[in-house]
Amino acid sequence: MIIKKFQGKTEEEAVSAAKKELGNGVVIMNVRNARKKGFLSIFKKSLVEVTVALEEEQEKPVLRPRPITPRPVQKPVYNPNIIPEPENPPEKTETVKPASVPKPGKDSLLEEKLDNLQSFIEKQLSREEAKGTPEEEKSPVLELIYRTLVDNEITEEYAKEIIDEVGKVSDDSSSIDFILANVYQKMILQFGQPKTIIPATEGVKIIFFIGPTGVGKTTTIAKIASILTVNDKKKIALVTSDTYRVGAAEQLRTYAGILQVPFQVVYTAEEMESAIRDFKKYDYILVDTAGHSHHNEELKKSVSQFISCVEEDMEKDIYLVLSATTKYRDLKNITDAYGEFTDYKLIFTKLDETLSYGNLFNIRKHTGADMSYVTVGQNVPDDIEPFSPQTTVKQLLGGR
Repeated sequence: MIIKKFQGKTEEEAVSAAKKELGNGVVIMNVRNARKKGFLSIFKKSLVEVTVALEEEQEKPVLRPRPITPRPVQKPVYNPNIIPEPENPPEKTETVKPASVPKPGKDSLLEEKLDNLQSFIEKQLSREEAKGTPEEEKSPVLELIYRTLVDNEITEEYAKEIIDEVGKVSDDSSSIDFILANVYQKMILQFGQPKTIIPATEGVKIIFFIGPTGVGKTTTIAKIASILTVNDKKKIALVTSDTYRVGAAEQLRTYAGILQVPFQVVYTAEEMESAIRDFKKYDYILVDTAGHSHHNEELKKSVSQFISCVEEDMEKDIYLVLSATTKYRDLKNITDAYGEFTDYKLIFTKLDETLSYGNLFNIRKHTGADMSYVTVGQNVPDDIEPFSPQTTVKQLLGGR
């Protein structure tokens, strides 16, 4: 893993420099303002410093990080917002008590959970040392992190994979914050950055929303439509092919009236083609499809036909909407069923209805599909945001 910092006048300039040197596969780990050093720095504009990470390919030499020996007096405090650089650790780390740095409610809770986890690990280590841990057993730190990931419903297979990879670059002399930081970085890299909605290179972009019933697909479309029209000032049209569920079309028609955008119901592939022609001068066409059981072959075929209506020279995106409260076994069956006829990006809803986010990681690993948005309530358009790998990994490492 390569971890490096780049500076620029803007975040975009710094990221561009990182991609120029390391390639497009870099993952942004941290962004902060950094003022130039020197006496005259007070008269100069501050720079933006971006910390990026890149997973090295197998043919590249593996850089083994230098182990960090824990301080005998002062215990290390792991701050996930300041990612230590394993291959060139700082000579001195300022210890900041979480209570002295006020943060928003959600982030503050996550920080507290991570601190509690580290404290728990340190206590367990003391007990293991007192009892005498057999040499053949795993590191107690890695074992406790493994249990935490599994408790948050990450599958044993994926949790073991993470622990094994981190175990290759750490040993008994590695500090707790070094190990936690490596787990944190590894999981963020595996999540990747979210792929959200962007305009077509030229002309209209058609966006299909697919998924099972009851996951909040129509409400999610309304939230995205509101953001595109109100915030981004884009010209959009709403189309629905969901003629199976009672009230589905009327619900979307109501949102279209509030946003003052055109709305159309389509029943056949021919009507879908006509709607695309009617709205080809728009920026986006958002299409709500019928939710159905992944075992219903007839409706799967219908959704596939509607998606196939888009001409090859037009750009389209497909978003599979899933509920975070659904069991992993069912999520696997659903994603496999839709994967039979189309590629998609992932939207997870109802994160406010669960405390375990492990299925987000599981499905990302199982499908390889890009993460895009998450929703945390019913309010339109407030309760939707781009997926944050940093926040999610903190939650997964923070325990229940």
